[in-house]
Amino acid sequence: MEPENTLSNLTPSREKLDRVLGLQKITLTDIEDLNDAERNYIAEFSTEMLQRLTDEERDKFIDKIAEIMLPSTNEQIWEHNHLVISRAIERLIAQNGSMPPKFVIARECGLSRQTVAKHLTGYKTHPQYLAEMEQFKYMVPKILANVCKLACNGDVKAARLYFETVGAINKRRPNTVINEQNNYLQINKTILSQENLKQLSKEQLNQIELIVSGIGGK
Repeated sequence: MEPENTLSNLTPSREKLDRVLGLQKITLTDIEDLNDAERNYIAEFSTEMLQRLTDEERDKFIDKIAEIMLPSTNEQIWEHNHLVISRAIERLIAQNGSMPPKFVIARECGLSRQTVAKHLTGYKTHPQYLAEMEQFKYMVPKILANVCKLACNGDVKAARLYFETVGAINKRRPNTVINEQNNYLQINKTILSQENLKQLSKEQLNQIELIVSGIGGK
């Protein structure tokens, strides 16, 4: 049978909290003797500080609590940084018409220049960024199916986009000349207009794709 919560387990000790929070760097050993209420207080205090602090002061506090942070907190910090940096870059490009330097991005989003530089350098290999990209990849088949449907209904622009997406236009076979215009595709001496495409069957459209990609006719 588990022991019931006592008053000491429910009430944070000001002295213990001041001692821990006064440390330059908090380790797991430093919080071993804290009760649930004291641990909860430190968690809430840390959340408040992360929301309030900016620039290098925020970096220092993150370094201070790094060892005792939960993985979910690390993920939230990365997501926050990614979001505010992305929004800052978007705003600054809209305002100035050019890519802003890192120190301007940092000033705009309230992060340190070091944090911005580190994020921009390493975000492509970060697990959360890779997971985000997988979400976009998950939607590719559905979007491509919609483009294919439009192409089969005679939409020349959709047909061209479909061919480009599957790598067709860049993998054309030798001696095949393709002229791309807004309203038609010309393959050698054959002109395919929007009206032509509407009259073709799905099998014929597939054959056109094979010809353009350099797979068919070999």
